[in-house]
Amino acid sequence: MSISPSSSVQAARRALAARLGELMRDAGLKGGELSARCGWHPAKTSRILNAKVAPSDSDIRAWCEACGVDDQAPDLIASNRAVDSLYVEWRRITRTGLRQAQEARVPLYTRTRHFRAYSSRVVPGVLQTREYADALLRTVADVRHTPDDVEAAVEARLARSRIVLEGGRRFVAVIEESVLRYRIGDDEVMASQLGHLLRAMSMPSVSLGIIPFTAARTMWPTETFNLFDDRQAGVELLSAQVTVTAPSDLALYARTFARFAGLAVHGGAARELITAAIDTLR
Repeated sequence: MSISPSSSVQAARRALAARLGELMRDAGLKGGELSARCGWHPAKTSRILNAKVAPSDSDIRAWCEACGVDDQAPDLIASNRAVDSLYVEWRRITRTGLRQAQEARVPLYTRTRHFRAYSSRVVPGVLQTREYADALLRTVADVRHTPDDVEAAVEARLARSRIVLEGGRRFVAVIEESVLRYRIGDDEVMASQLGHLLRAMSMPSVSLGIIPFTAARTMWPTETFNLFDDRQAGVELLSAQVTVTAPSDLALYARTFARFAGLAVHGGAARELITAAIDTLR
């Protein structure tokens, strides 16, 4: 496996190498001893530890076995496999426009049956109206200086949403109350979007929870993230999209989502928050 020149990938490779080094030291081994147990030349151990070469799945299994921590191998292998795609800068994803970024995730949406989404900033894409999505994506295109294909991107986003809402899948969303108050588009756009949330809540496939401003926090607001079944998480940063596949990290995001869901109100209480936000627009 060759090393990608991307600095973010290199950082991930170095983090993996550092973790392997920790396992070796915790086992009381030196590089030569570990190499002997693994049955390879010490130079290979040195290259792995210095992130000059990426280990294969079998290399990681042998390393963990040599250190007496076989149970660590699955997480490390998952992290290693995901390195090239775990951190992708938005400027790479959207270099030809926003439509492609929407369409690229269609296969993931198609094979996912259970979606979980947390947002502290905007309405989750699956629940966006056409006008809200248009206003949001125009801002995104402006900030990121992408080619202007917003109309096509909006259509692609709506088509992707239909996969979720009309395909017998389960969509569970938790948003902060602030999402109801941030003005994306004008008052009319926001009122329509909030009304759409009220309608979406009646759909049997949708569950919407809202964390009130007054909630006693046992978890701070974080970056937006999505969970696709139990196989993958997507985290949205300002500059990049991060893909999470390591089992322990997925478990962390699942626990965090459950905690957010526990802070949220649902049903009538959630409707009251939405209605109150609509009233401020009149």
